[in-house]
Amino acid sequence: MTSELDSAAVDFNTFYNVIDGKLCSTAETRFSINPSTLEKNPDVPLSTPEDVEKAVQGARNAAESWAQTPWLDRKKAIEAFAGAIEAQADDFVRMLVKEQGKPLFAAKQEVGIASWFMRGICQLTIPEEVIEKTTERRVFTRHTPLGVVAAIVPWNFPMTLACMKIAPVLLTGNTVILKPSPFTPYCNLKMAEIGQRCFPPGVFQALSGDNNLGPWLTAHPDIDMVSFTGSVATGKKVMETCSKMLKRVVLELGGNDAAIVCADVDPSAIPTIAVMSFINAGQMCCCIKRLYVHEAIYDSFMATFLEVLEQFKTGDGFDEGVFVPPVANAPQFERVREVLAGIEEANIKLTAGSTKPWPGAGETTGYFFTPTVVENPPEDSSLMTEEQFGPILPIIRWSDEDDVIKRANNTRFGLGASVWTRDMEQGSRISKKLQAGTVWVNSHGELGYNYPFGGHKESGLGAEWGVDGLKACCNLQTIVSRSNPWSGF
Repeated sequence: MTSELDSAAVDFNTFYNVIDGKLCSTAETRFSINPSTLEKNPDVPLSTPEDVEKAVQGARNAAESWAQTPWLDRKKAIEAFAGAIEAQADDFVRMLVKEQGKPLFAAKQEVGIASWFMRGICQLTIPEEVIEKTTERRVFTRHTPLGVVAAIVPWNFPMTLACMKIAPVLLTGNTVILKPSPFTPYCNLKMAEIGQRCFPPGVFQALSGDNNLGPWLTAHPDIDMVSFTGSVATGKKVMETCSKMLKRVVLELGGNDAAIVCADVDPSAIPTIAVMSFINAGQMCCCIKRLYVHEAIYDSFMATFLEVLEQFKTGDGFDEGVFVPPVANAPQFERVREVLAGIEEANIKLTAGSTKPWPGAGETTGYFFTPTVVENPPEDSSLMTEEQFGPILPIIRWSDEDDVIKRANNTRFGLGASVWTRDMEQGSRISKKLQAGTVWVNSHGELGYNYPFGGHKESGLGAEWGVDGLKACCNLQTIVSRSNPWSGF
C-alpha cells in the first residue's frame, strides 16, 4: 500500500495489478478497444504464472487473519469500500463507457448499483441454526470461510458483477483475487487499487491478463473456490478443472429467457418489455431473448412495441440520448453478424432493423447494429435455441397456455423467464411451470441483494446473492456438543 493511495484520488490513466497490497507492473502489457470509436484504451498488465503465484500466496497469507476478523469489522470495511467507489463515481462512469461501450446513463446506473449492492449484502447474516437443544446435547450448524476465492467476471457488466462477487466473498471471511475480462479490465483494476485503502494486504487483489489467466487461476491448488460468470462453454471448462480437485464452484452462465405476454397484459408494460429486450444491446444474461405474445393482442402489441423501439437511439455512449450501445468487442460483433446472416439465409420475417451491421462497423466505426426484430422464427432455429447476446429479438405468436409453456421450456438454458398478465392466478400458474432459476411476474431482470439468483439446466450451478449466496462462499459445519461424555451406540 502506498501513501498516495491513502491521501489522493486514484488516477485513471495508469493501470496496475494489485498484489499483496502493492501496485505491480508487468514486463509485457496489453490493451482493449473502445467499442464505439475503435480507439485504443490504455495499457494494462499482462500477468504471468509468477504473478498468479504471488497473488495466491498473498491471499493465502491473509486468509487466516481475515477469517478471524469479526463479522462487524468486515462489514464496516466493505461499506467503506462502497463509499470509496462512490467518491470516484464520475471516473468509473467515464471509464466504463470507454471500455464497455454502454451509454452514460447506464454506466451511472451500474456504478450506483455496484455500491448499493455491497451495502445491501452487508445487511445480511448467516445465523447459527440450532437443530437440537436438550439438557444432554446441543447440535447446531455454522458456516466457516472457504479460504481463497477466484472471482472471474465477464465484460457486459464488469463493475456490478464484480461487486456482486466481492462483497459476499469478503463478508463471509474469504480473501479474493479478481480476474476481469480481457475486454474490460480497467474499472476492475481501479476498484482493487481503491480497495487497498479499506482491506489488509492480500485480502482483495486483482490480476489483468489474456485468456491464459483464467485457466491458471482455476487450476491452482491453493485456490479454494471459483465464482465464475460467463458463457456455458467456458463454464463447463471451469467446472471440469475444478472437479479434479473437488474445488468449490459457483457458475452463473448464459440464458435464453422467455417472456410470455398474456392476452390481458397491461399495455403500460410494453415499454418495459422493450427496454428489457434491448438493454445493453441485448448483452445481459437475463434480458428477454424470446418474446411470446398472445394472438388476441398480437397485432396491437406489435404496433406499440415497434413505436417504442423507434425511440431507441443507437450510438456512442457519450452521445446524448443513446440507449442502444455497440456490441462490446470484436468477437461478439462477429457472433452477432453470424446470427443475422442466419436470419437472412433462413428467410425469417424481418419486422424492424437489419440483417447487416452499420456501414463501416468494425472498420471505420464502432461495433454497431440497429435493433432488430423478427417474427415467428422456427422453434428449432439457432435464433431460438441459442443465446444471441445482441440487439436481436424474436417475437412469437401463441394461443394455447400449455403449448407456450412447453415452448418456453424447450431450451437447454434455464436462467430467467417472465409472465405478463393482470390475472395474478394465471401468472402464478404459469410461473410455477417454467423451468428457470428466477421467474418474474410483470417484471423481468429485477435483481436484488437479498434474494438468490442462479440458473437451472446449463445456465449455472449454485446461487449468488441473498443468504444462499453467502452460504455458497462457506463450508457447512455441524457441532455436536455434550455436557457429559458419550457412552456410545
